[in-house]
Formats: sequence, C-alpha cells, structure tokens
Amino acid sequence: MALIQARGLTKTYVMGDQTVHALRGVSLEIAEGDFVAIMGASGSGKSTLMNILGCLDQPSEGEYWLAGEEVEKMTPDQLASIRNRRIGFVFQQFNLLPRTSALENVELPMVYAGVKPAERRALAIKALQRVGLGERGEHTPSELSGGQQQRVAIARALVNSPQLILADEPTGALDSRTSEDIMQLLTALNQQGMTVVIVTHESDIAAWARRKLVFRDGQIVEDIVRTDLSAAGPPQGVKGIPA
Repeated sequence: MALIQARGLTKTYVMGDQTVHALRGVSLEIAEGDFVAIMGASGSGKSTLMNILGCLDQPSEGEYWLAGEEVEKMTPDQLASIRNRRIGFVFQQFNLLPRTSALENVELPMVYAGVKPAERRALAIKALQRVGLGERGEHTPSELSGGQQQRVAIARALVNSPQLILADEPTGALDSRTSEDIMQLLTALNQQGMTVVIVTHESDIAAWARRKLVFRDGQIVEDIVRTDLSAAGPPQGVKGIPA
C-alpha cells in the first residue's frame, strides 16, 4: 500500500524578474514500510520535495496524498494537524531546545497535540528507551554527545507514533562512526515497520536505504531499488542491530 502518492508536482518560485523551477512534474509513490534515500546536488529539488512531503510547503501544481489524505488543498491549520499526527522530523542540527532536558524535548510534540502531562512523560520515557537513552532523560543537550542529541531528536520524532519519518541530512553534523550508529537505529526502526525517507548528499548513507531517488534540475533522473536485500539494511560488510 502506498503511504505517499505524488503526481505531477511542480514548484515555482518568482524572485524579482526571475522564475525558478524547483520541481518539474515529479511523480512518485512510496510504499508503507519502505526506506528511501533522496540524493542530488544543491538546487536539484530534493529539499523542495522533502518540504512538500513533510507538509511544510505546498506544490504550485500537482497532487499529493499522504496516507490517503489529499494534502495540496489543505489549509495551514490542516497541514499543521497532519504533520503532528503522521510525520516525525529529524534534522541535521538536531533542533533541540538547549536549556531543556532530553525528556522535555521529546515531550514537545505531545504538548502541541494536547496530551496530558502524565501521559506525555510516560510516552517520552518509552521513546527515549527505544533509542537507547532511557538513563539520560534529565540531561540537557549540552551534556550529550552529537550522536546522543540526534537520538533524542529521533525519539522526539517517534513519540506521536507517526507513519513516516522524514530525516534531512540526519548524519551531516556527525562523524563517520556516529553516523553509522544513527543509520543502524533508523534501519532498526524501518525493520519494525516504520516508513523512513532521508535526504542526503552522502552515497554511503544512501546505501543503507532500500531505494534511492536521484534528483537533477527538479526531476527524478534515477530510481534505484536494491535487489540484494528484501528489506532495508546496512551496506554489504556492515552489521546492523536487532530490531
């Protein structure tokens, strides 16, 4: 079943007397439970597509359905609602509140969703345990390593039980060993049934995904599906972690 369906997406920006065509008629489907990497040079359209898939922006033309809901006609309030219900975001720079504990950072999406405090705390503890940080809930971001901060960000993305994780350069601020740890975590989540879509410029990070989409000049120029594994997993020679 397709979690994401997009048909003929275009995105045009007008800046003074210049018109920039960020997306040029992009159509794609992403199945529920898939693991997809989106690659491309700066200005290729990959980040614009990510923003549309994440309901952070709307296409100039085209149609987009997320879990059967037609997104491109939604009001800003409806977009905010579907983001909070269906999508978990992971960013390159973690985007954690610096003076707030890991536990409170993970609670934030539930504050916006109106979840009661006791339930928020219990769910946030569970999410931190899921990413291996059950003992670090009271630590602030400055007391955590970069990899631990990204794990907190992933716990925050998971806490509302979304159907889709969107990760924008999730390893861009990390060293190679920590990057591998984060990709092992995302792979384990995918193997548990979570749909994961990452944007990356690093081919070794994209190699963890089951499917790779390459963008150039606002269009998909390559759509490659791995045939060596029935499910997403680490590149050959790298051992994954159990789900």
